[in-house]
Amino acid sequence: MDFALTEEQQMIVDTVRGFVEAEIYPHENEVERTGIVPKELGQEIAQKCKDLGFFACNMPEEVGGAGLDHQTFTLVERELGRGSMGLTVFFGRPSGILMACNDEQREKYLIPAVKGEKFDALAMTEPDAGSDVRGMKCFAKPDGDDWIVNGTKHFISHANIADFVIVFIATGEEQTPRGPKKKITCFLVDRGTPGFEIRNGYDSVSHRGYKNCILSFDDCRLPSSAILGEVHKGFDIANDWLYATRITVAATCVGRARRVFDYALPYAAERKQFGKPIGANQGVSFKLADMITEIDAADYLTLAAAWRLDQKLPANREIASAKLYASEMLSRVTDEAIQIYGGMGLMDDLPLARFWRDARVERIWDGTSEIQRHIISRDLLRPLGA
Repeated sequence: MDFALTEEQQMIVDTVRGFVEAEIYPHENEVERTGIVPKELGQEIAQKCKDLGFFACNMPEEVGGAGLDHQTFTLVERELGRGSMGLTVFFGRPSGILMACNDEQREKYLIPAVKGEKFDALAMTEPDAGSDVRGMKCFAKPDGDDWIVNGTKHFISHANIADFVIVFIATGEEQTPRGPKKKITCFLVDRGTPGFEIRNGYDSVSHRGYKNCILSFDDCRLPSSAILGEVHKGFDIANDWLYATRITVAATCVGRARRVFDYALPYAAERKQFGKPIGANQGVSFKLADMITEIDAADYLTLAAAWRLDQKLPANREIASAKLYASEMLSRVTDEAIQIYGGMGLMDDLPLARFWRDARVERIWDGTSEIQRHIISRDLLRPLGA
């Protein structure tokens, strides 16, 4: 494993970081204050991303993307993690699940998503089905060649800007040693489909401007042509998506933690109390040592997980470890940065309180810390028959 960046990778890192600093940072305070990203601003960010050639950089070249490997794309996500998610969402990374589109669906959904003509969102979570996704109640019943859908999804990220939604819906039930479990099918649902409504979700303390939404299905009729993949095989494509999103969470946590550290380090060197810099005291200097050690550890865990995917090696446990450690690391680092700043760390004059609040959700979405620990421990114990 060699984590030394190639010349191309270093160029990509520098370009994306420059983009975030020039195009994202200047708007963050206003988005934090209002909780809103004006439509025109989102379109402007997306267009500038296209002009740079980075839109859909996670998608293969054969469909119009940049075809970045997992490790290089992880570096992109790490740099985007430095900025407000309400703004960086317009950088444009369509869901990799869309690669499962058939020919007709490619023309209607995949290609427009890669070109930035349409935005997608992905819906799995329900009020009574979070970590237990097979317990979902949103159900589709066959009706001739169509499916009739009823139910609700919530916590659906950035569905407010989506032109269509990739929705996982129960379409049957099977018996397992642990009792009945739902069979899941993936559907592509256009905004404006009769019986389908996208509503504003809940106000969150984390990632203001990055909206969550509630999706309602009321006798919504979907044709069989809306099925992505095969009936009852939704989890076959969901697992690949979960790999990608969990690495993304880990990478963005690392990027945000490095931005936080960039505030804490010079402040500790410049701020004086009792006639000397506070960083000269072990109570502060040791915090800095722990912070950078944890940041580097999370960074290497994340890159190692991405490297395994590039090598076609099993990576389920490694991805879970990266997501678990990086998300919990970010909470510790932001908390320590505020402690170094003292009372000023909690003031709106600095973004530290925002980073601190934003960090909290990272341990919940895309699989809670408890779910990650379950994945890791299961991977370790199953080969031993436990």
